[in-house]
Amino acid sequence: MDFTRVLPEECICLIISLTSPRDACRSALVSPALRSVADSDAVWERFLPCDYKEIISKSSSPSLLSLVKKDLYVHLSFHPILIENGSMSFQLEKETGKKCYMLGARALSIIWGDTPRYWKWTSLPESRFSEVAELKLVWWLDVKGKIETKILSSRTNYAAYLVFKLNTNRYGFSERTVGLHVNVDGIASAEVRSVYLDPPQIVPQQAQEKGNGWMEIEMGEFLNECGDDGTVEFSLREVDTSYHKQGLIIEGIELRPKDIGR
Repeated sequence: MDFTRVLPEECICLIISLTSPRDACRSALVSPALRSVADSDAVWERFLPCDYKEIISKSSSPSLLSLVKKDLYVHLSFHPILIENGSMSFQLEKETGKKCYMLGARALSIIWGDTPRYWKWTSLPESRFSEVAELKLVWWLDVKGKIETKILSSRTNYAAYLVFKLNTNRYGFSERTVGLHVNVDGIASAEVRSVYLDPPQIVPQQAQEKGNGWMEIEMGEFLNECGDDGTVEFSLREVDTSYHKQGLIIEGIELRPKDIGR
């Protein structure tokens, strides 16, 4: 029996919208009649965040609002858009539609970041942001970022990732580990991850390739329960002043749902 001839279109639309984007795409392959419902704005708007219009209207790409909802979802799944005057980016996790953000280097607090002797702000074609931070030389490395939990997807386990690369003049990151830390609402977690950004040969690579020449390494994770008015803070530190560090290029810190296939 062809249930598309039995059930009202509104009922079929509701059923599909309660599944997932992947299931909606599969449903569209069943029959032409089901495709028209599975690809409809009524279905795909349910997969978008409830505040997507506000986010996009204030972004660098407000014209995306003219797209049909399925095309908009697909675009946001594969193409980050810039928000907050270009200092952050927004994207959807393609399997679930949950929110992903990246804080660009300009959105971070970098000790001596505006001192040309220590840090250089430069543009790289492989970055989504107009500027990245390149470490020239410091003894005290301290980088922090924060984000409000209310803009994240609720009931979601997030992980934070440092997105970086090392130039040919790098120094100090294979000799010592750096500390990566995440805390929620000022309550510090007991866990500080000690990692090598440029591991010696006897140590396995801890960072993963992200694409476009960038690497990423997990800083920590946290559960965003209800998306209340809280704050998550992230830090990268190495404060042993007995030797200097140089050659680290920071694109930003990315937050995305964890334990979901990418």
